[in-house]
Amino acid sequence: MEPKRRQTDARLEIFKQACREYGLKITPQRVAIFQEFHGSAEHPSAVMIYDKVRQDYPHISLDTVSRTLTTLNKIGLAKEVEFSGEARRFDPNLDRHHHFRCIKCGHIVDFNNEIYDSIVIPEELKMKYTVLEKKVCLEGICDRCRAGD
Repeated sequence: MEPKRRQTDARLEIFKQACREYGLKITPQRVAIFQEFHGSAEHPSAVMIYDKVRQDYPHISLDTVSRTLTTLNKIGLAKEVEFSGEARRFDPNLDRHHHFRCIKCGHIVDFNNEIYDSIVIPEELKMKYTVLEKKVCLEGICDRCRAGD
């Protein structure tokens, strides 16, 4: 079996196990949404996934796709990418990383940076809040958009 196929099969099994654990039905539509999401090279929005999944499931609703992505986020199989001013985007990459988003085209890029990983939480925040995750989101203009200027 090909490595990519094994990885896809393993992810699907993790998805099915999580559904059983959280009492969620494993429907063909949920499986299709999950597979399209985890097969995406982007940080898709619900609309992006909806446009692809409805080719095989023409009666699926945007609300179903949106709720499924939100559920994947809640059960730890997706992360919501937080940028203001646009539709919610989701990330299938659960490893520690940070994001850069182009403010012109909306393209989002993952990047790693050990310095950002080790940001020190200010004492006044640590006293009042429990920080669960540290992530940096940078915004600017990508090379493609700069070249088009």
